[in-house]
Amino acid sequence: MDRKRMIAAAAVVVLAAAAGTALYMRSGKETAGGPGGMAGGAMPGGGMESSAAVVRAAVPDRGDLSVTSSLTGTVEAGDVVYVYAKAAGDVTAVHVKAGDTVQAGQVLCEIDTEQVETAKNSLDSAQISLAEAQSSWNRIQLLYSGGDVSQQEYEQSSNALRSAQIQYDSAKLAYDRQVEYSTITAPISGTVESCDVDVYDRVNQSQQLCVIGGSGEKRITFYVSQRMLDQMQVGDALEVVKNGTTYDGTVSEISTMVDEGSGLFKVKAEMEDTDQIAIGSTVKLNVVTERAEDAMLVPVNAIYYSGGDAYVYLYEDGKASMVPVEVGIYDSDYAQILSGLSESDMVIGTWSSNLYEGATVRLYEEVQGGSGAAPDAAPEAGGPSDQEAPQPADQAGQDASQAAQTPAPADDQA
Repeated sequence: MDRKRMIAAAAVVVLAAAAGTALYMRSGKETAGGPGGMAGGAMPGGGMESSAAVVRAAVPDRGDLSVTSSLTGTVEAGDVVYVYAKAAGDVTAVHVKAGDTVQAGQVLCEIDTEQVETAKNSLDSAQISLAEAQSSWNRIQLLYSGGDVSQQEYEQSSNALRSAQIQYDSAKLAYDRQVEYSTITAPISGTVESCDVDVYDRVNQSQQLCVIGGSGEKRITFYVSQRMLDQMQVGDALEVVKNGTTYDGTVSEISTMVDEGSGLFKVKAEMEDTDQIAIGSTVKLNVVTERAEDAMLVPVNAIYYSGGDAYVYLYEDGKASMVPVEVGIYDSDYAQILSGLSESDMVIGTWSSNLYEGATVRLYEEVQGGSGAAPDAAPEAGGPSDQEAPQPADQAGQDASQAAQTPAPADDQA
């Protein structure tokens, strides 16, 4: 029984091997001759057109090109005033808070300064001295008119009166100034952006108390590099983006002095219709930082790089010719060509890994009317021979399956 089964299994193996050999021989013939007996898989009519890259080519364009950079800026009021304490003291009253609208001259807060008391004492003393000098001069004047005092005494009394008057005026001015320092008023009309003091706070001289933003247009401050600065000018338009909303702005001021803190150049832009943007907010800016006018342009996909050097491929009589170029500015679609091309060069704008110096290429327009293949698309497989090749393997498998299912002879079952 075992011997019979071994013979049946060997028959299956032999049939499978025969089917594989037949498939291999058929495949070898097709490889050598190809469909229709053409060597190397050549297309009907001869040639190696199936291996040529299908590309698009066109002469360079002429136009303007600009590069937009994304920056960040800070929103400020068109007129901003910082209110400082002019004298040290204790805050006795605060009349405003952040967000309040104030008018010029309105009292913001009051400070009890030590200088007010000192100035008041000096004023009182000067007032007493002035009164005494006035009384003495009145008496001397009467005596002088009666001839009872000399000219010298009369002049001395008059000078003393003038000196006392000067001292009083000076003390009065100092007192008024200290009173003014103790009452902080708004220098302009606008909105209180911040107020950093409370009652009973101790403030020092020159300490910031409030920030008032004027009611005019808002502006944006941002910083740019030297390269960007060279391409910007007053009046350039820009976009301001905040919370998904875009606003229009215009460059209004460009500083030519480097900012010590950032090492960049400070630029200001005016903007309108920004009531929903709070002063001090950070916004995104889309600013044109590079531009080229009447430039030679080619598609970005047409440019290749090798070792940092740029080059393009030209279409010349069905061949690809590699030409070095100098690239200027570029965006996501086009690049500026500074040198290396002429207006009549046919630049291959289709990127392909099959391009190299001297490679055979075909223009998409030439094949569009025929097969309709897309640029650099591989030809589709087909033809009668593609469907006939699997038949020997299928037939061999069926024979092997039938042999394996053949029942054993009757004498083996005994």
